[in-house]
Amino acid sequence: MAQSSAAPVPEGREARRRERAERALADKSAAETDLLGRRSVELSRFYQGKIETVPKVPVRSLADFALWYTPGVAEVSRTIRANPETSFDLTGRWNTVAIVTDGSRVLGLGDIGPRAALPVMEGKALLFKFLGGVDAIPIPIQAASPDRFIQTVEAMAPAFGGINLEDIASPKCFGILEELQKRLEIPVWHDDQLGTAAATVAGLLNALELTHRSMREVRTVLLGAGAANLVTARLLIALGHDPHRLSLVDQKGILHAERDDVDELMLRNPWKYRFALRTNGAGRTGDLADAVRDADVLLAASTPRPGTVRPEHIRAMAERPIVFALANPVPEIWPNVAREAGAAIIATGRSDFPNQVNNSLIFPAVFRGILDARARSIPDEVVLAAARELASGANRTGLSEHHLLPTMEEPEVFPAIAAAVGDTAVRLGIARRRLSHEEFLERARTMMARSGRVVRALGRARLTAPMPRARARPRKDRS
Repeated sequence: MAQSSAAPVPEGREARRRERAERALADKSAAETDLLGRRSVELSRFYQGKIETVPKVPVRSLADFALWYTPGVAEVSRTIRANPETSFDLTGRWNTVAIVTDGSRVLGLGDIGPRAALPVMEGKALLFKFLGGVDAIPIPIQAASPDRFIQTVEAMAPAFGGINLEDIASPKCFGILEELQKRLEIPVWHDDQLGTAAATVAGLLNALELTHRSMREVRTVLLGAGAANLVTARLLIALGHDPHRLSLVDQKGILHAERDDVDELMLRNPWKYRFALRTNGAGRTGDLADAVRDADVLLAASTPRPGTVRPEHIRAMAERPIVFALANPVPEIWPNVAREAGAAIIATGRSDFPNQVNNSLIFPAVFRGILDARARSIPDEVVLAAARELASGANRTGLSEHHLLPTMEEPEVFPAIAAAVGDTAVRLGIARRRLSHEEFLERARTMMARSGRVVRALGRARLTAPMPRARARPRKDRS
């Protein structure tokens, strides 16, 4: 007897079924994001800020103020005046970072201004302290021009051991970073460029290993040609990626040397212009759909809107493609939708999905190492050292398609990153203090562990208020 076979599902019906499933997955992720946002507002109103200053010296009686303030402090000031380098020994400068923004491009929210940027900078300061043991001060600046911004940061630099620039729009962020790096003798870091790029490179190194690909042979598309992806492209090329097998896509399409606006880019955005000349060796033109055909890797750091990358984009890529959708607060495509479309490795910038590729995995440890070395700068060699060590951390704890990089709950990784950074600073001759690898490692472990102990001790003593329960949501009327 002949066996019967199932009737084929019409192609149109299958496409509609797939579209409904993808829409349901997207709606579920969007609802979870909305819930997190409402809860964050509740807690921000309850705690009225994420950080506070706490004295680190004993105060046994009013007499101690004669040591910590006048008249005793005058001798400390005279010592620093005679030798300015002693400010790193006699004050908290050695462990203090300024988090500076103008609020012109905050997360995926755009130009919301310095006041609205403050809660993000406070969150950054919390991560600096809890993960890196670094004292960080959020400083949103109302600045009418890049020059004014640069002058303000330069004026306050004597108080800090490092500067962390944050959430500054492209392309002005590139010029601000380069100018401050020239002017200051302390490290200046723009996290949206260097931190995001380092985490992306670390994740990609492991994704290539999992999919048995080579950096020198893959074809990679970078969606978004702003702060993060331009530096990511620079670091990938430094690691051996063929620039002709890189394509960058911005709002006007694939970046290439013959594009209509290339002369304008030369004047207004020389950083992007250089990549227009150097990348896209196959001469592709068009939009994202044209760029991703047969590509192995898609690194998206662009518009925070699900649907920016569509399932058909992923289906057009090479077999078992790598997809990073790194926009915040929402990714360019929901990870479950990307997997349904055939992606083998999927990462986002969020901690509530597997495979967070986010600068929070990089900057606390980088600054721990840089501050411990009292480095004068942060060149790309330091950034790549941090990226490689972060990638190695996942290998040590169990690399898989759902564990691409260590998470913030794997604290043993971060002292190793700090030590790698310190080692590299010493090797490059930019360190004021030359420690051994073991000394950097032990110092990082001590400083990082202390922050967790302080937080737990404050909680036990009820000096940090317990987190209140979420308020009940009114039920929808089902009538």
